[in-house]
Amino acid sequence: MSRLCEGRVAIVTGAGRGIGREHALSLAYHGAKVVVNDLGGNTDGTGSDLSPAEQVVQEIVAMGGEAIANGDSVSSWEGAQRMVNQAIETFGDLHVVVNNAGILRDRVLVNMTEEEWDAVINVHLKGTFAPSRWAAAYWREQHKAGKPVSGRIINTTSVSGIYGNPGQTNYGAAKAGIAAFTNIAALELARYNVTVNAVGPVALTRMTEGLGPAPETDEEREARSPRWIAPIVTWLASEEAADISGRVFEASGQVLAVAEGWVRGPRHAPVDDPTQLGPIVRDLVGAARPNSGMNGEPGGWPQPK
Repeated sequence: MSRLCEGRVAIVTGAGRGIGREHALSLAYHGAKVVVNDLGGNTDGTGSDLSPAEQVVQEIVAMGGEAIANGDSVSSWEGAQRMVNQAIETFGDLHVVVNNAGILRDRVLVNMTEEEWDAVINVHLKGTFAPSRWAAAYWREQHKAGKPVSGRIINTTSVSGIYGNPGQTNYGAAKAGIAAFTNIAALELARYNVTVNAVGPVALTRMTEGLGPAPETDEEREARSPRWIAPIVTWLASEEAADISGRVFEASGQVLAVAEGWVRGPRHAPVDDPTQLGPIVRDLVGAARPNSGMNGEPGGWPQPK
């Protein structure tokens, strides 16, 4: 079997467990040298423990690969810079950043606290921005110096963000923001030969095990295994994916799909009298496709009564 990422250097955040662990192992199996980043905290972001990242490093080394552990917080400006610098100083270059770290503080809007909002936005949104920013600065410097660049940023969004899930205004807003960040960063970084894509995974992990009914059969458990997310991330990290950028993929043990972004739907000439808008807006909404539900299909989103 060919090794897609031979000689490439990758950072994977939140790689000590679950989906991130699968990313790190898959990238290493395909020849990448991996910085295994994980703060090692609880699912709500509290606490820290480097041992999960170190255990993944040991697994990679045992398979004959190269990896180092990193315990910086992705939401720390200085920590994100240290992470990028550690990859470059240890392995001599950087090609791939997989922004996977995340936490949950689920709560319906009327009960959500400021701290619950800020914590989730900070880890997901700033935690995607900060590592990406330092990596992009490095690739820009390499490009300006006339050195070849083949950079990849692969972000983790969610169907909770791009389609919507009650109880997750903080998480969904962050994940929708990551999808928009992906699109815009792809436009900006194309000049440096850097692609930016996102993946919305559906898998049973420590973070998601309490969000729905537990799988009852081996087939259901297999369909929700985090291992199904790593193949698309590994491919997007490779040289083969140089022409794919600005896209959001859904990945699970049941589907691999490209999510289509916002598009302009039914339209009408501008109206300057708000008293005339009632029938016009109802006609526009009636002619438009309904919002998608969590299954990604139009019409699955509950309509107002």
